[in-house]
Amino acid sequence: MDAFRDVPEFFEVEIGESLLARTETLASFRELGPPDLCHVIKSPGRAGQKDIGSYHYVSGVDASSSASLAAYLNSLTYALDESLAWFSKSNAWKVRSGCYCCFNAFSRVDVRVDVKIPGGVNTYVVDLRGERHEATAEIWQETYLSAVLRAILYADDVNYRLAGYRKLDPITTPEGELRFLQAAEALFMKGWQLGSDPEIQVASVVSNHLTSGILKYFGDSFRFGQAVNLFEKLYARDPEVASLLAQSYIGMNEEVKAVQIMASALRENPQSYTLLHVQCDFLRSKGKTEWAAQLARQAVNCAPSEFATWAKLTEVYIDMGMFDSALLTLNSCPMFTYNERDLHRMPTPSRTHLPIKQFIVDSNVLEDDGVKENDADIALLRLPAPGLRGTFARAYTLLARLVAKIGWDELLKTRSLVFVMEEEYRAQKAAAALENNANIPHGKGPVIMEDGTVREPVDEFDPQLDGMTPRRFDAASADDDASIRAINSPRQHTSSPPTSAVSGTNGSALTPKSGSGPIPIIKVSSESDVEREHEELSKEGIHLNGQNSPSGEDAASKGDEEEENVQEITIGAAAVQALEKPVAAAANQDDGEGVSATSPRPDSRRPASEGFSFSHKRLCERWLDNLFMVLYEDLRIWTIFRAEVAHYKTQHVAYRKTGSEWEILGELGLRLHHKEEAKEAFLRCLDSKFSAKAWMRLLEMYAEEGDLQRSLNAAIRLTAYQHRWYQESSYPTAIANHLFKLGRVHGHAKISYTILSMGLPDGLLNIMQGYLNYGKTFK
Repeated sequence: MDAFRDVPEFFEVEIGESLLARTETLASFRELGPPDLCHVIKSPGRAGQKDIGSYHYVSGVDASSSASLAAYLNSLTYALDESLAWFSKSNAWKVRSGCYCCFNAFSRVDVRVDVKIPGGVNTYVVDLRGERHEATAEIWQETYLSAVLRAILYADDVNYRLAGYRKLDPITTPEGELRFLQAAEALFMKGWQLGSDPEIQVASVVSNHLTSGILKYFGDSFRFGQAVNLFEKLYARDPEVASLLAQSYIGMNEEVKAVQIMASALRENPQSYTLLHVQCDFLRSKGKTEWAAQLARQAVNCAPSEFATWAKLTEVYIDMGMFDSALLTLNSCPMFTYNERDLHRMPTPSRTHLPIKQFIVDSNVLEDDGVKENDADIALLRLPAPGLRGTFARAYTLLARLVAKIGWDELLKTRSLVFVMEEEYRAQKAAAALENNANIPHGKGPVIMEDGTVREPVDEFDPQLDGMTPRRFDAASADDDASIRAINSPRQHTSSPPTSAVSGTNGSALTPKSGSGPIPIIKVSSESDVEREHEELSKEGIHLNGQNSPSGEDAASKGDEEEENVQEITIGAAAVQALEKPVAAAANQDDGEGVSATSPRPDSRRPASEGFSFSHKRLCERWLDNLFMVLYEDLRIWTIFRAEVAHYKTQHVAYRKTGSEWEILGELGLRLHHKEEAKEAFLRCLDSKFSAKAWMRLLEMYAEEGDLQRSLNAAIRLTAYQHRWYQESSYPTAIANHLFKLGRVHGHAKISYTILSMGLPDGLLNIMQGYLNYGKTFK
């Protein structure tokens, strides 16, 4: 056969088109870059057949030299499927050549190794313009570290899903780990060039993908000793590294040393917000929330443009029970547009080869995957919260934590106390207009319409006079009763007298032209009036809830369409009515920003004579207003779900959902901090189908509870699932992290003996032993 045995492949239409597509997209890679690309050309054993080209993605291959990359290409020659008869061996396909591409995220170049089999090895560097250069020792060191960081950070990244992506262990020996530490130390000061997490606005020496990779690699296995040794050396060169050093000491339970490091570093650099955050988290863990709040406020003053500082202060306020301050602080968070991960843009392959290893097929662990019906209710599929990314996802998490603390009704009351509501704004505006009108002689004041808008008097031409003499149109002559208003339209040249009609002209006064006077036309308010008024308010800087919302993170517009689903659900309707839906709120007219908020009506209708003032209130940002609607949609669906469950229990009837619906409800429960209900939903999901997401959530819960048997049961299924999709690495993965967490409670020996006692097939036993072998190797 022309395909590899256990390696995914995408076959090209034209040989080399994947390499050309990668070269064209090099300039679009912003941060760590895409996974490595391995391209091979195969030749048939018989004459008359054409060569074919195929490629796959891979990470975890040692990229420290051209020899190691050539060795991986050579290993693929043994992966060709030669399960043919003895007499047809001569006609088997063979790998003729290959090209391995590895992106250097520091120098923004692509290092490529061409291998001819048999033949030589050619190494070169391709820059963003597609030009070739020679690879130097410095380029190789940067390429090696870039490859290791991609293997570490992309191992469990939920936002990085790529078909045909083979993941191998990046570090398998203590010598390999030492080489990683040496490269990290040499290139540490260049780490900011790699970019940072989406919540960080500006990457720095201590906030970038390099430091994130180091902390993830050593933190997931709770081996902070190696990280401390590295940061101790770097701390002597840059005092800013004190935050990483103190964080590592805390991970080692060396709190006294961590406090000493933080104290001395803060005296030298009191403006480091990362160091303030480490000390703030330490104080929160000790219950000193008031001291933590002071540090969090100081961090905001040091870095007011960073989202992380405002989010940290919001968390501290929630811990202290200062929910109004938490809401105001959350409203002040600077939000950033989420940038997607670096990905290839490849042409459509002629065919795809995604083989399954035989021992996974024989284990029958994944036999239920996709067997039963996976359809889900459209209302569940269209929930907007799962689509949030970056700072918006983090802000939603804080808002969900708030509602879990105080409830939805209390949250709405709190935000109505701290934010300006629309009806308050309209009442205040109308009161100010009436006060000004009281000081103007009768017939000269502005006209206050029924919607609260104020219009200046305009000159109209009286048709009963000579048609040229202007007549003042003021409050006395304006008919603003019973939602009927007078607007101006051009004079109609007819002999008939003017009559009442419904016109489609806008509400703005038209400037009269010489020789023609306007005829007043009476217009009854309708839905078109409301739309026109909204447009006028938008021109004045007032945007109602849901208008002109950002397309990237605004999922609130889906709420109106999903509202119809409530009418179709009879069970739990009363519970949904008890959940008050947010309504429109006010915006800033002076600043010209359409910043709206949502709040209940009751407290906002207060007489203007009470001397109400906006001096103690803020304007709600539009993105936060949208998040309130997103949260409302989650709460609405969850309320319906729990009401239906309660109803079916009272009727002693089984409550049935599809596997996909249970999975979505489990994720919804976790977002809203209903852990036990979420666990029940995930278990019901697994009764209907195999779900890797449900198993991963349950593994996390079981590991926190210390349930060894159930954790291993989940880990076995997840490991088989990941190997089926070519994630062959044992560490660093989420499964390894949870197993090491259990090892700190039960011990690795108990875990090993428990796995042996489960009677697993040899294939599954070997891949589970991979986690334990890593623990033995790196102790």
